[in-house]
Order: sequence, then structure tokens, then C-alpha cells
Amino acid sequence: MGSVQYPQILEDPLRNRGTAFTAEQRRVLGLDGLLPPAIETLDEQVRRSYEVFCRRRSDIDKYVNLRELQDTNIVLFYRLLTSHLEEVLPIVYTPTVGLACQRFHRLFRRPRGLTLSYPMRDRLPELLRNRRQKDVDVIVVTDGERILGLGDQGAGGLGIPIGKLALYTAIGGLDPARTLPIVLDVGTNNQARIDDPGYLGWRHERIEGQEYDDFVERFVTAVENELPGVLVQWEDFASRNARPLLDRYRDRICTFNDDIQGTAAVALGALIGAVEVAGLPLPAQRVVILGAGSAAIGVADEIRHAMMDEGLTAEEARRRFWVVDVDGLLTADRTDLTDAQRVYAREDVGGAGAVAPRGSTTPAAERATGPLGPGAGLAEVVRAVRPTALIGLSTARGAFTEEVVREMAAHVDRPIVLPLSNPTARAEADPRDLMRWTRGKVLMATGSPFPEVEYEGRSVRVAQSNNVYVFPAVGMGVVAAQAARVTDTMLRAAARSLGSLSPALHDPHAPLLPPIGALREVADTVALAVARAAVADGVAPQRSDDDLRERIARARWEPRYAD
Repeated sequence: MGSVQYPQILEDPLRNRGTAFTAEQRRVLGLDGLLPPAIETLDEQVRRSYEVFCRRRSDIDKYVNLRELQDTNIVLFYRLLTSHLEEVLPIVYTPTVGLACQRFHRLFRRPRGLTLSYPMRDRLPELLRNRRQKDVDVIVVTDGERILGLGDQGAGGLGIPIGKLALYTAIGGLDPARTLPIVLDVGTNNQARIDDPGYLGWRHERIEGQEYDDFVERFVTAVENELPGVLVQWEDFASRNARPLLDRYRDRICTFNDDIQGTAAVALGALIGAVEVAGLPLPAQRVVILGAGSAAIGVADEIRHAMMDEGLTAEEARRRFWVVDVDGLLTADRTDLTDAQRVYAREDVGGAGAVAPRGSTTPAAERATGPLGPGAGLAEVVRAVRPTALIGLSTARGAFTEEVVREMAAHVDRPIVLPLSNPTARAEADPRDLMRWTRGKVLMATGSPFPEVEYEGRSVRVAQSNNVYVFPAVGMGVVAAQAARVTDTMLRAAARSLGSLSPALHDPHAPLLPPIGALREVADTVALAVARAAVADGVAPQRSDDDLRERIARARWEPRYAD
């Protein structure tokens, strides 16, 4: 146990074993009398801790219980997570973590990670050096502006990186001592937070424009100097900042945006399984997407490039999408679109939605049909397009109405419906309704957890298109391969690897994604695909598959006490 003595060792969650310290360790470290006399195994500690967890009445109480355990004994915390992953995942991650961010200042007990506040912008290198973890492989950073579907939570957004990194370890196997959660505290436009006397963040409206860009640049520069080569994951940034930050830094540091790229990779993975079951290949899909924020456009980009990988030209692939936001269908005559959104702006409005561009070779049977005008809403687009896949990233609860879904199902034998918004209260549809409205034919995955659906005497597990299928594996793949960058090819490799594991490939009534309980095994497979792609892209040292497998196995941290 080294030379660390009480009280330090009992207060260090990375070294503390609590009641699992042996008699000899207690004597040597001067712990006799400071702990109850019983000596427990790690499994006994897990059973006792799980009993305490189960006695908590509400999800937020369970969240607090787990955070207290994380702040006390890291090994025990992760053994509990991995032993009860399916039950605990919705507590440490979505949807409960959103509520925890809203109440962050009420729940704060002990510091974890770093809060980099704008008034300290000239001291960011110093603040980074104050971190507990000196060697860091992965940083998850947020500015707290777009926490799930809950909006601006300011400094309370730190709860998201804390939760994300817990899953980097529990699922991806990354060493928790080498991960660092960070919130960029640049103020908040949430008046309820500013008015709350208990709010712990910088009590100021959000900085924007050049001041904001300069602050983020200072952060990135400090990371480059203090932690060169670290993987930086951007998390829950508002759409107006998310993609510009990714575009600005993706070729400069090892980085990706989970909301844009991770969400897209999981959605593509689910779609790959679905199209195999539906019997219509990916390039022939007609995709309607509700929502046009950074996550929605990221999903469209990922699917579009996958279609191009399978033979479509850029123009042919682009025209397989109809994207609808609060103002209706994205069309070429709109002046409010970003460059990323404009890729999907339709020119064929004012007449038949099926009109193909001059020279198009798209078979008539694969085109949309019916009238489609400017400003068309979702129902009108679905009637005109007759989509084979309907994807929601709008945070508009219930937006996939019975009318919309029944209209879609009337023209498609196995409709693919992915209501991906979270938390659960913001989902575009309830899986029970989707099963009923499609007479059990729907191929679905949701962004938030839902219970099993009973339909005609059978129980159907609802696949959760959760980013945990991808981002922990991306982290492990990057670390194991020593990748200098995260490329689009690496993320599509993750998606295709995930899609190849779809249970629906073996049973057309099975879920589109593997069970949550299998996530650790899934992560190993996906991490290898990511590492291979990194080598193939030339952003990682040349290594064989066997070398990469060995490096992944060697890098995997397991929650057990060291000898």
C-alpha cells in the first residue's frame, strides 16, 4: 500500500478499501480502531452496497448514493456498476443525470474534476495543474448550455462529464485515475440559476462571440501544453457552438463531439441492423429526420457517408434525406440555415416530392411521391415522401403522432422508427404506441430507456440507441492504438462494428442493439474496429490486429483491489 497513512488513505477513493483492508494492512497503516472489526471481501462489500442502493426511494437519491460511493471507494463503485450495469446505467447516466445537473448545487459534496470559470481565464494552465489526476488519457468537457433536452444548466453541467467518464471506465475499461471531467463555466442564461442563492457557478449571463471563442482557445492551448495527446470529448454544447468547435479543433488535437459523432455512430449502427431485417439496402432508404440541430445533422452526415461508402454519389446520397425543423422542411429558399444544414436543403418543393435532379438514376420506385410545398411539416413530409426510416432528434415530446406513424406504416412493410431524443420525457414517441400503430412491425430504437413492451403475448425489449455503445469504445480504441486524431472513418468503423452485433440479424423480432448487460463485451469489439481504422487512416502507429487486441486487453482497468 506504499507509505500513504491515515487519514489520507481513507480519504483517497483511488486507494481506499474500507472494510476490505486486511488485518495486516490495518496494523501497518494504523487503521485499527478506525474501521469496524469485520473484514469483508470485495464481493461482500458489493452486496452490502447494493442493498443500500436498493433501499433508496427515488432515482435522485440513488444517484446521490452512488456519487458518495464514487467519492469514497473507486474500486467498489465500479464493481457495483459492472455487476448491476443494466439497473444502474439510467442512474449514473440518462435520464437521472439530467436531474442531477439541474440540482447540482444542491447535491455538491466533494469536488470532482475541474471548473474553469471565465473570470479565471488568465490562469487556465494553473487551474489544469491543480487537477488530482496528473496523467490523463481522456477529458470530457462541457459548457453546460445544452444539457440533454433540459437546456442551460451553467456550472451544474459538470454532472454530465462526471457521468460520461464513469461509463468510459465501467464499459470501456479506461483507468478512472486517468480521466478528467471539466466544465467551462462561462455563465448561464438560465435566470432560475442566477436567481437561486444556492447556485455555485459564475453568476453572470453567458459570454458569447469572440470572448467565448477566445476562452475556448485558451482552454485548448492549455490542454495542448499541459496534457499533449489527450483525447478531448466535447459534450452538450449548443448547436451554434458544437460544430464550429469540432471543425476548428478536429485536425489540431485528438478530439470528437459525442452529441454529433457519437449519437450518429450509434444511430447508424442501429440502422444497419434494421435495414438488413427490412430487406431494403442502406443506399435505397428514404430518411426523414425531425430536428436540425447539431446532433440531427450529425446523424444525417454519418448515414449519408455510409451510403456513399456503399456506392452512391454525394448528390445521390444527399437526396435520400428530408430534414424537418420547427419551421418545416429544410429548403433551398430558406435564409436561416447553417452551412451544415444547407447540405440537406431540398430544391424539389412546390410540386412533387419525388422530383429527381436532372440526370438522376434513382429508380422511380425508390423516390418519394405526392405533393410537397415550402414550409411542409412532418405529417405533410411523411405523406409525400413515404419514408422507410423516421428519426427524431427534436426533443419534441410525442411528435411522432399516430397519424404520422400509421401513414408511414401504410407504405412500408417494416418501418424503421428511431425516436432518439432524451431524456425520456422528450421522446418523440412511446414504444408501446409504435408497436400498436404498426401492428408490431416497427423496427425501433429509442434515445432513452423504456421498459419492455407487451404485444400479442410476447415481450419485446426496447433497444436504447444510447451513446454508451460507442463513446467508451472509441476512448479505449484511441488510447490502445495511441491515435493522434479521431477520424470520421474511425467512427463509421465503430458504427458498422456495432451494427454487425445486432440481435435482429439473427431474429427479426429481436432488438436492434445488444442488451445493456453485454456492453463491456461490445466495447471490446468496437474498440478493436476503431483501433484498426486509426491504423488504416495513418493516425496511429502501424500495428497488427493481434497487437491491437493485446493492447486493448492490457489497457483495460478492472475494478479489483491490487495485491
